[in-house]
Amino acid sequence: MTNNVTSPDGTLIAYDLLGAGPPAIVVGGATCDRAKMASVCAELAQHCTVVNYDRRGRGSSGDTQPYAVAREVEDLAALLAEVGGSAFVYGHSSGAGLVLHALAAGLPIARAVLHEPPFGGADMAEETRSAAGSLTALLEAGRRDDALAMFFAITGAPSSMVDEWRGEPWWADTVALAHTLAYDSTIMGDETGGTVPLDLARKVTPPTLVLVGGESPEWMIAADRALADALPAGQFRVLEGEEHVVAPPVLIPVLHEFFTKEVAND
Repeated sequence: MTNNVTSPDGTLIAYDLLGAGPPAIVVGGATCDRAKMASVCAELAQHCTVVNYDRRGRGSSGDTQPYAVAREVEDLAALLAEVGGSAFVYGHSSGAGLVLHALAAGLPIARAVLHEPPFGGADMAEETRSAAGSLTALLEAGRRDDALAMFFAITGAPSSMVDEWRGEPWWADTVALAHTLAYDSTIMGDETGGTVPLDLARKVTPPTLVLVGGESPEWMIAADRALADALPAGQFRVLEGEEHVVAPPVLIPVLHEFFTKEVAND
């Protein structure tokens, strides 16, 4: 059964509750809703009480305008209150960027895992700003299909592959989420270059693990290493042989170890 919590601005946030044990909230990245995070959450639910939620603008959650990153942080705060006031939090990709904002805002997060937030280096800033402007223009023109195609191209998908995807059954459902690409772009600071926000990182006090795949681009590994170095209680780990998306049987033991086995040592 779907549960709902009301964020401070009145937006309903839909979530599923799975498993038993200490609470953990899973925060998906761009184009992800509860359905896309279900396999990760089901595996993690073998160890924790997992909150799998639709970020605002996705799935069954509301989308009160105007958008602001602070409102998404408030959504997380409402979910934390629902599960007892504190929880472990795992964020993937731009979802990890959102978790970083929540940590810097002082939300009661016991421990956090930031899995490949896609920050870039200073040498990529101009390209990132340009892409953010183009994406915004497409979305403001109502061209969600083209915006989604552009997003996949930015992430490295060949144009021939994107053309094939446009004919797949899942494409239309993902286009329905395309307006939230602007939200993720804002979270990642793309309009100002998308570099590692050291000012935010230095405000984070809970133990935080930054995860990257060993087969991910060097620029991403370098940026996330810099992020981990800036976190006062940061740790950095490379998952050798993995890319941006990691299968649950590989990922969940890492989360379980960090969230539960080490917590007594804090």
